[in-house]
Amino acid sequence: MISAAASFAEFFGRIPKAVLFGAAVLVQIALLAVMVFDRVQILRDGTDVTLRTRPIDPRDLLRGDYVVLGYDISELPSGALKNQPAPSYHPTVFVKLAPNRDGFHEAVSVHTEPVAVASPEVLIRGRVAYGASCGASGKPAFCDKLRVRYNLESYFVPEGEGKKLEEARNAQKVTVVAAVTPSGRAAIKRLLLDGQPVYEEPWF
Repeated sequence: MISAAASFAEFFGRIPKAVLFGAAVLVQIALLAVMVFDRVQILRDGTDVTLRTRPIDPRDLLRGDYVVLGYDISELPSGALKNQPAPSYHPTVFVKLAPNRDGFHEAVSVHTEPVAVASPEVLIRGRVAYGASCGASGKPAFCDKLRVRYNLESYFVPEGEGKKLEEARNAQKVTVVAAVTPSGRAAIKRLLLDGQPVYEEPWF
């Protein structure tokens, strides 16, 4: 075991540092490319859902100029999951959405596994932030209400414009159009202010 480790270290010791540095850079570029491609795929192939935002606490100024977003679907009843065992304190869940008569998508039900949906319903994947800690003896179980995050909770905007959008958000004038893939992954596609597009997320 020690001999193998020594041989491995000796092998890498023979590789020029410039080659190792180049390989590390290529790995980072590859990982970045995968992330970009994944986001492009969501924006290109996902189904558009329109989400109503809600007022939330002020933004954290240490994270740059961005808008923190909360949604009506961020807090929802657990429904049939209430008191059921949860796989962890922050489990992945799948929320079935359907548009209401105003065109906003609302939560219909929440599930621990993907379920079938029929158009215009959409299934979005999220992670429970709060609401899976109601089990006895310290075991995870679903509470009657859940707070769920969907990777749609922040959006970077041009410098100096975050405060204006946060004020509009707190006045419930900001609407988000998100793209959701069949697997439930989601990404913000555009922001609307008073129903008019103000920011469109580029594919690249």
